[in-house]
Amino acid sequence: MIPQPIISFSHADIIHGDHLVLKDVTFSVNPGEFVYLIGKVGSGKTSLVKTLNAELRLSRGKADVVGYALHLLKKSQIPFLRRRIGVVFQDFQLLTDRTVHDNLLFVLHATGWKTKKNPEQRIKDVLQMVGMATKGFKMPHQLSGGEQQRVAIARALLNAPDLILADEPTGNLDPETSSEIMDLLLNIHQAGKTVVMVTHNYNLLKKYPFRTLKCENERVIEMETLQEIDFSTLMEG
Repeated sequence: MIPQPIISFSHADIIHGDHLVLKDVTFSVNPGEFVYLIGKVGSGKTSLVKTLNAELRLSRGKADVVGYALHLLKKSQIPFLRRRIGVVFQDFQLLTDRTVHDNLLFVLHATGWKTKKNPEQRIKDVLQMVGMATKGFKMPHQLSGGEQQRVAIARALLNAPDLILADEPTGNLDPETSSEIMDLLLNIHQAGKTVVMVTHNYNLLKKYPFRTLKCENERVIEMETLQEIDFSTLMEG
C-alpha cells in the first residue's frame, strides 16, 4: 500500500500580503523523507515554510500537511496542525529569561501537555535525544550556539511531531558545529521523522545528498541531480 504524502501541494499559489511569491506549486513529500529546500534570498523559501505552518493562509490551489487541508483550514484548527509540526529556527528563539528546562516546560504548557502525564519525563527524554541531558538548569546565554540549537531541536520534538521543519538550522554556526547539528537531524530522520530543511550550506548538500527542491523564478522545481545545483547562486543568500 502506497503511503499518503505527509505534504502535498497541487497547483497552489503562495501569497504574502498582496504579493505573489510562488505560483502553481505542485510537489509532495512522503513520510520518512529528508528533503532540502534551497534558493536565493527572496525566492520564496520562507513564505513556503510559513504556509506549511499556517502562518500564511493558502487561498489558491490545494495543499495537505500532516493530515490537514490548508486550503480548508479553520483558525481553530491551526494549534492542532502546529502540534504535529516541529520547527527549528536559525536564530534558536529561546526565551532568554528562563532555563533550558523552563523553556521546554513553557512549550509543553502552551501546547496543552498539562492534560497528559509527566511533563518532566518528556523534558528529560528530549534533552537526552539531543545530547543535553545535563544542561536543563542552564540559561540560554550560558550555552554555545550549537548547544542552543540542540535545545531548539529538543523543543521541536516535545510533542512527538510527524514533521520537522528546519529553517536554516546551521546558518549561525561554524562548520564543525553545523556538521554536529546535521548529524543530529539525520538521527531524527533515521528514527522515522520526516524532515524538510531550508539551507544555503552547499557543503552539507554535498556531504549529505538528499532529495532537493529549489525555489526559483516563482516556481518550486525538483533538482534531479546534485550537478544541477548552481552553488554560486546559493552563496548569494
